[in-house]
Amino acid sequence: MGPNLQSGERLRPVDLARGHGLSTQAVRNYEEAGILPAAGRTPHGYRTYTPLHARALRAFLALVPGHGHPTATSIMRAVNEGAVDEAFRLIDESHAQLLDDRRTLQAVERALRDLEPTTASHPDTPSGPDGTFIGPLAEKLGIRPATLRKWERAGLVRPRRDPLTGYRVYDESDVRDARLAHQLRRGGYLLEQIAPLIAQVHAAGGLEPLEAALGDWRGRLSARGRALLAGAAELEAYLRERG
Repeated sequence: MGPNLQSGERLRPVDLARGHGLSTQAVRNYEEAGILPAAGRTPHGYRTYTPLHARALRAFLALVPGHGHPTATSIMRAVNEGAVDEAFRLIDESHAQLLDDRRTLQAVERALRDLEPTTASHPDTPSGPDGTFIGPLAEKLGIRPATLRKWERAGLVRPRRDPLTGYRVYDESDVRDARLAHQLRRGGYLLEQIAPLIAQVHAAGGLEPLEAALGDWRGRLSARGRALLAGAAELEAYLRERG
């Protein structure tokens, strides 16, 4: 176990700052925010810190990559106020969010794998002059036309209207979006959860660029997982040193 508040070793703000690539003002700000325990004072009013403060700073900086600055701040403040269970609850929420994000990624990957070729690869699919009408598409997906209309209201699909008949016409990208939405709905995802994913397909410029983006997404989730572990290790060291 390392030194504690009673060790007698004194550190200046600049000592903490230099050791972590920070400014002395940042150290003072962290103390005022409750991230660090309150500093001692010299007879002349200068702040003095101890190795425990240095450990707290290391814990906070290790928590930030996995939890984000606001949550890491709340965790450290809770620990320093003696509300350790609240700190654990915040940590649990970050892990739950990571798990939810990982499940979302897996659902999107499954949906992409399960997508059948679009209507361009199925000449036998009944279609209008430049696309597919709502009835044939609903039949192909095994859903009701009313479901497609509901998806349209939710922004999942955006068919154009035939200028002569007013009928909805689904082009190849609309059919792709409908198939992706169908797979995600079968996976239990809500419409409001699916809409951002469809938007990602559009932003990526299609499915193939999205698959590359999913690889990056997977890497970021792994990095967050490791960051959460690293933050937990430093926080545990700080808790032990606090006693």
